[in-house]
Amino acid sequence: MKTEQTFTMLCLPAPDVKGLATGQLIFAFPSIFIRTGQSFLLCPSEVLCDSDSIEYCYKPDFHQSARNSLSALELDCPEIEYWAKCEKCSIFNSIDKIEALSALSIWTRNWLTSKLNKQQSLFLAILRLYKLTSPFTLPPEIIYQDRVGKYVSLSTSYHIEINQPILQDRIFEKRKKQLEELRAPENPELETLHSQISEILVTNPAAKLLEKDLTDFLGWASTHDTTPNTPELEWIDRIATVGNSSDGNSFEKMVRKSLIQLGFSNSLNNSRASLDPDSSGGAGGIDVYCDAPFSLVGECKATKHETVPNSVSAQLIHLGHTHLGKPTFDRSVKIIFAAGELTSHAKQAAAENQMNVMRPETLQRLVTLKIKHPGSIDLQQLKVCLETQPFGQDSDDKVNQFIDSIYQTLKIRAHIIQVIKNYLDSDIAINTQAKQVDSTLVYGLYLGSNPPIALTPEQLKEILIELASPLSGYLGRVPGTDRFYFLRELSIA
Repeated sequence: MKTEQTFTMLCLPAPDVKGLATGQLIFAFPSIFIRTGQSFLLCPSEVLCDSDSIEYCYKPDFHQSARNSLSALELDCPEIEYWAKCEKCSIFNSIDKIEALSALSIWTRNWLTSKLNKQQSLFLAILRLYKLTSPFTLPPEIIYQDRVGKYVSLSTSYHIEINQPILQDRIFEKRKKQLEELRAPENPELETLHSQISEILVTNPAAKLLEKDLTDFLGWASTHDTTPNTPELEWIDRIATVGNSSDGNSFEKMVRKSLIQLGFSNSLNNSRASLDPDSSGGAGGIDVYCDAPFSLVGECKATKHETVPNSVSAQLIHLGHTHLGKPTFDRSVKIIFAAGELTSHAKQAAAENQMNVMRPETLQRLVTLKIKHPGSIDLQQLKVCLETQPFGQDSDDKVNQFIDSIYQTLKIRAHIIQVIKNYLDSDIAINTQAKQVDSTLVYGLYLGSNPPIALTPEQLKEILIELASPLSGYLGRVPGTDRFYFLRELSIA
């Protein structure tokens, strides 16, 4: 949506805006009553409500986020990033419900109690947030710091383009109903874990994946892009490029990093059989070795406009026998990581010795799948794939087929989730006030939805239960029944 006009801003403490922006919060306490349907920009302020301290206002799990939001604030000209629409505004004056309200917010019980005692009643505004495509900075002449909880008018016209809402429709409606009924949070322990992880993201960026999974599961934010945008993972997009170069040392390190990312490990990790991505096998050492979850030995060959000679296969056998022993080597999965075409003798040797050949593009595709959908690759199933014919040059195709089969599995699940969402968003469900759908009805809806593949009712029910497990969190399940409801989408990239 695009518009250009003068706007009204609601000025709120920066930590409150942060809580709304992350989806941890869906309401605020303005100093004025706001009409349902009224929309405005959100302006973050350094002034906390009633000038109380962070420790007094906010719950311990939110202290670091509150401090970060205040330290990032440009006092003279704050950045305006969000547009809000009031979905409902009501008067809250129940001192006996403070505990329940605090549980659904970022504020402490003591602060809420003190605020209510001072004012006798509070305006509670449920807000739907939208992120601006292009945030803008307020001109320094705008006076806003003493307007916390109130409107600030802008005399200058701005061109505004609004993105999708922070929370998806169904997630927001669920959270809104939970707030209206003051129902306790479903996963308070996970909320605490999320806050703890958020505090270490600066020093441990790898925690971003878990933080994102928790955010999605808790229904705090909608992220349609499943690829983590973190610098430490940018190397994945270069696996194929390096594998098709003449930089053998870098390619070997990338293969090791790839296997670690996939979930492999090496308890030996000595100089002759290592998985350490910061070192290389060197002369006389095995390029790649893993002993968990199964034994895997590999040789890496970065090739640029050249073929892979038979000596690569011979070297893998020789070094495997030397450093691992024949029994361990014989039971290990064997892979030659190379881009170039094998010579005829190399093809024969690889096939006869049950060696797989994996192109850098295939390895990159496998790791990308793992990153986008962390729980999708079962390494024991990958082991079966790698131990099954064909071997040699043709084995790269079977690995790609293995990856394709996982994407197909994901697409089936994404389709089922969308079928349920579409039905619950339909006029039929709305008119009958249906909030869940029975597995039998889901099966009928699935059959009529041009599904990717045919499923039996039993197969569909198994998938529904899987999608409703706490570790998946795509669907919810009414306890003790076969009734399911939508939580979040599964995006396949």
